[in-house]
Amino acid sequence: MAAVVPCAARAQTDEVRLSAISPHTVRLTIVPPGQSISDDGALAENLRASFTTEVRGAAHQQTFRCGSLRVEVVTAPLSFTFKTERGETVQRLSIDGATGAVSFTTGDRPLLGLGEGGPQFDRRGSADLMRSGQGGYRLRTFGGRVPIPWIIGTGGWALLFHSPGGAFDFTGVESRLTPAHIGQPLDVFLVASREPAIIMGEYARITGLPELPALWTLGYQQSHRTLASREEVLAEAKTFREKKLPCDTLIYLGTGFCPSGWNTNNGEFGFNQKVFPDPKAMFDQFHEDHFKVVLHVAYPTGIRQMSGTVKDACDAERRAETQPSCYWNMHKAVWELGVDGWWPDEGDALDGPSRLVRNRMYWEAPQLDRPNERPYALHRNGYPGMQRYASFLWSGDVNSQWETLKNHIPDAVNTGLSGIPLWGTDIGGFVPTQELTAELYVRWFQFGAFCPLFRSHGRTWKLRLPWGWDTGDPGPIETPNYKPDPSELHNAQVEPICRKYLELRYRLMPYLYSVVREGTKTAMPVMRALWLHYPDDPAAVARGDQYLWGRDILVAPVVEKGATERKVYLPRGVWHEFFEGERIEGGREVARKVDLETMPLYVRAGAIVPMGPVKQYTGEKVDAPLTVACYPGANGAFLHYEDGGNGFEYKKGEWTGIQMVWNDARRSLSLRLAPGSRMIVPQREITLQVGRVTKQATFTGKPLEVRLV
Repeated sequence: MAAVVPCAARAQTDEVRLSAISPHTVRLTIVPPGQSISDDGALAENLRASFTTEVRGAAHQQTFRCGSLRVEVVTAPLSFTFKTERGETVQRLSIDGATGAVSFTTGDRPLLGLGEGGPQFDRRGSADLMRSGQGGYRLRTFGGRVPIPWIIGTGGWALLFHSPGGAFDFTGVESRLTPAHIGQPLDVFLVASREPAIIMGEYARITGLPELPALWTLGYQQSHRTLASREEVLAEAKTFREKKLPCDTLIYLGTGFCPSGWNTNNGEFGFNQKVFPDPKAMFDQFHEDHFKVVLHVAYPTGIRQMSGTVKDACDAERRAETQPSCYWNMHKAVWELGVDGWWPDEGDALDGPSRLVRNRMYWEAPQLDRPNERPYALHRNGYPGMQRYASFLWSGDVNSQWETLKNHIPDAVNTGLSGIPLWGTDIGGFVPTQELTAELYVRWFQFGAFCPLFRSHGRTWKLRLPWGWDTGDPGPIETPNYKPDPSELHNAQVEPICRKYLELRYRLMPYLYSVVREGTKTAMPVMRALWLHYPDDPAAVARGDQYLWGRDILVAPVVEKGATERKVYLPRGVWHEFFEGERIEGGREVARKVDLETMPLYVRAGAIVPMGPVKQYTGEKVDAPLTVACYPGANGAFLHYEDGGNGFEYKKGEWTGIQMVWNDARRSLSLRLAPGSRMIVPQREITLQVGRVTKQATFTGKPLEVRLV
């Protein structure tokens, strides 16, 4: 039930509703006669309201209780003031009766969120047309735009404008949303909390929690372009294994986007016989060598809009045994040969709901044939709710420039804050410029190792291979105005540095997979704004050039050419330099000396970081213990998570959660089985590591304390 108040400002017959979604979230809808709120698929299916008071009348001013908030409504002109029980104003919305524009309080603290791309980091002072696609905002250096109308006021509130379209203006004392059409319905959610975790959780309450991706999708992914022959395709794969450079996934671009890709032409599903004459045999070889195969598919020109329920539509076609008409069925012949995932490109022309259905299709439809495999798809476009389909997102066809790398750090943070946890970029930048050197590639590779999507891709594609800068062969020159310096093509430094960060990524996989799984329960992203854990530290909240990797690891990518030091802000508390172990007091900015090999990483005191052995692919069986690194100086806790890695058995209880607790005073690590989980292996060998001191233990599922004496 909801409170209903006639809207004198717009029309006596407009219906205004206030609904309590939770103690922290109020939903406001204004619906003109004969209209309704769009069912665009963005909202969670289980979204419900609990507010039960209904009031009717034309009084000038009325007050309602919604959850923990008081809402003061003035009908002429129409405005809504949201206050806490103490009478503190959280937010005020006012509606322009003539245009339907919504004004709201900007505040004096950073405004974050709004999806991928656009002006970075703090959105204050900017204007945003919320235009989706690669034409959204300064593609070359800021990336593609996936607008999510979710704006976080770091002073203790957030707003989600559900499907109104329109443009934001954050340049004034008050911010303003001008809708795309006069007289359209308004549907807005206000979240009020000073706890960032609650704000993120409420976004998930409204739009849904993320799904868990397959473990292999978090490994390194190598993209290819302009293939010369079958022999070259197989040789590139073999080289990874011969050089012992970790890699899980090989991705192949389609013909039309390059002269010679995996298929016959853009949008087609027939194989290019020059390079894939026997695709089944080649895929079998890749799988024998423990690679996953992902194929690029371009958005078909003939399809302008998709709607409906993907699974039901495809099931119906099968039952009827009629000519397939759903888009997924175009993929099926190739899918049945053993392809492991898809890279659906383009889609800028689709409206928001259609973009979301496209995301949904690539999650639901593959399960029709492989019901116990978690699908993988790498998208260029999305919409609120895309996290429900484990959609990966990359930042589009950006330029190889230092400015691009610099902008992608805050871009990553705002994307994560907008409910999209699985994000990455083309390592090295897609379109090469004269700034593409070995140094830029290495710095981008280091950053990519600490993005959920760890993928190298771009024109002049052989320079995107970890060993590509020391062969003298840059590959086909696809950008005429880019000619790499010949002296750059025999750089022996690149491969060892790439190896270091590849191996580090795979060693950190137990930590990373646990953090990704945590997000499926809490909506906390992998790449985290410092605001999420240090909301009372203004310097931390305003910092957009670094981020937290999960709760515990602080990442500060080097984004300046020729840098010899990197300034890093360490929030309050004790921190440990990751590589050398130096203990540092936080609450201040430090200058970290760097060479080309070094990207600053810090770990907070009290952190528990599970690490595995170096693997060549995520599923490799290596007989080595799980190293649990504990960082002294504070107490801490961590839930280490593992499951089968690729199926859905974990939803039936087939997972192991080891709750780890570090007691700093006792110098002890306590282990116990997390509720709801079970040991999926008989026992887990553990190496407790504190600094340079180690101790061995065996965990069998029974409570265990490991002490360093």
